[in-house]
Amino acid sequence: MELRQLRYFVCVVEEGGFTRAAARLHLSQPGLSAQIRQLEKELGQPLLDRSNRSVTPTEVGRAVLSYARAALAAADAVQQTVDAYTGLLRGRVTLGLVSGATGHAFDIAALLADFRDAYPAVEVTLTEDSTERMQAALLAGELDIAILGQATEAPPPGVAFRTVIDVPLVAAVAPGDPLLDGVEGDGGASVPLADLRDRPLICLPRGTGVRAALERGCASAGFRPRVTFEAAAPHVLAQLAARGLGIAVLPAGQDEPTHDGQLRTLRIIRPEMRARIALAWQADGPSSPAARVFLNRLREALPKPSGT
Repeated sequence: MELRQLRYFVCVVEEGGFTRAAARLHLSQPGLSAQIRQLEKELGQPLLDRSNRSVTPTEVGRAVLSYARAALAAADAVQQTVDAYTGLLRGRVTLGLVSGATGHAFDIAALLADFRDAYPAVEVTLTEDSTERMQAALLAGELDIAILGQATEAPPPGVAFRTVIDVPLVAAVAPGDPLLDGVEGDGGASVPLADLRDRPLICLPRGTGVRAALERGCASAGFRPRVTFEAAAPHVLAQLAARGLGIAVLPAGQDEPTHDGQLRTLRIIRPEMRARIALAWQADGPSSPAARVFLNRLREALPKPSGT
């Protein structure tokens, strides 16, 4: 019995047939079939039912399948361990990023490019999603690492995180808005959250840390926010606010790049609300050496809020 035969068997089961499995493995179909038959002959039992259009495991095949996968995982772990000790890092890392997370605080593209240059044999995939879905994906092992909205002070069970951005939420309003009456200059200008009651608000979608902070703050002030526009990118929220379509609730500093002079920002107080972005991973750490190295790189490169 050889590991490659077990790998072929698992692939045929996953693909439901020899044709797709052969294409995935870059083998000829007759050659793949011969290897599976050799494995069955050595074990003395058929592992696959070939009587239907879709190839399925027999009862014995189903019993063998979990052991075959475990053997392949163990072999991969052995190779990864040796690679880590010899300095040859390889593998695959999955990174999740919440929409609008980076703003202009850090350059995720530069971080990914630097890591690729240092470890060309590691494949890093990037996906964008909501904080809630990425937390679930971390716990399910579908993501190795995520940069997401931090809705609570403590991480949820099974997740560890480190805060990388911690700024107050502000109300971004167009000139002439009644909220600006009596406000002189930009320094220290603020608005009580209660003054946003019944005003049309523009905010990130549900599932983001900013939206969760807004809804919690409004609940503590005794009302529900009237969100009339949603967008995944903070600069789009600022664009909408600049055209007078509502008041954008943003992390401080997010409106300046494209709307300098067109928007005024007021720090929201009573209560103050914070926008926090965190670097998150499974509480017991990433499983692969490549993911662990990538996490350490991110922890070194991403900013730390003042006072942390």
